[in-house]
Amino acid sequence: MKKIIITGALGQIGSELTIRLREVYGKENVIATDIRQPEDSKVVTDGIFEILDVTDADHMKDLVEQYEVDTFIHLAALLSAVAEAKPQLAWDLNMGGLINALELSREYDLKFFTPSSIGAFGPQTPKDQTPQVTIQRPTTMYGVTKVSGELLGDYYFQKFGVDTRSVRFPGLISYDTLPGGGTTDYAVDIYYEALKNNAYTSFIDKGTYMDMMYMPDAVDLIIQLMEAPSDQLVNRNAYNVSAMSIAPEDVEKAIQKHLPDFKLSYDVDPVRQGIAESWPNAIDTTAAQEEWGFSPKYDLEKMTEDMLKQLKNKGILSYA
Repeated sequence: MKKIIITGALGQIGSELTIRLREVYGKENVIATDIRQPEDSKVVTDGIFEILDVTDADHMKDLVEQYEVDTFIHLAALLSAVAEAKPQLAWDLNMGGLINALELSREYDLKFFTPSSIGAFGPQTPKDQTPQVTIQRPTTMYGVTKVSGELLGDYYFQKFGVDTRSVRFPGLISYDTLPGGGTTDYAVDIYYEALKNNAYTSFIDKGTYMDMMYMPDAVDLIIQLMEAPSDQLVNRNAYNVSAMSIAPEDVEKAIQKHLPDFKLSYDVDPVRQGIAESWPNAIDTTAAQEEWGFSPKYDLEKMTEDMLKQLKNKGILSYA
């Protein structure tokens, strides 16, 4: 990767990935884009930034040509809970933006990445040690767009030779960016509320296991996958990746090691709970390990320690 364009650069992944890519490849070689332009974001103020609506294919093409990019990282999408509330908008944005980005990658021979998700699985998918290749029958619009994206990635690779790559991200936990409407958002909210109120009410029920990952691992793996030799990738669209399989009470216990009086209660949201129950409990990441060396650094204990430290540094009130 020498010259990289990113869509959705102000989102949960994009805001941290953009900063990291600028550190690795140089500020002048990373073009961040989003549909909005907040004045207080480093993504906007500390490098090249352009306003882009990903459904505007002509403007997207203009930016690819203007900056002479060789790599396209397409992150712009509605997340699971928001997509379920606005299914037509989710289809138009998630699929319309994706096909525009893939077409440009075909036309200009760009290396291409877009994330899939554990949301691409469904109730008929094996729940434990979910295989890399298995049945995918999601019951949400978000999941439908993610499966469609995986298939499109395979199609553009097989039909046109586009170097497409992807991973099925689990829930992503970040201290830098607030949640954006995902089913796994409780695992971010809980740390903020632990420091502010010493308590949290979870919208996901006790005993609901889902795969998760700390954002530094997610950022690192994107770079690692994109730098991997193309000829060693077999399951390129998309790899199972995960760092931990956890339920809300597991996070509670991890936080209590630092904040002993922290209390967790439950007020279950039927919509997000239903989505969570349609996903796997824990997925098999063997293909990613064997094909390009995937190996996350953070488990629940290490992540919890760093999350609380980083949030305190941001000025979140602490009961510790």
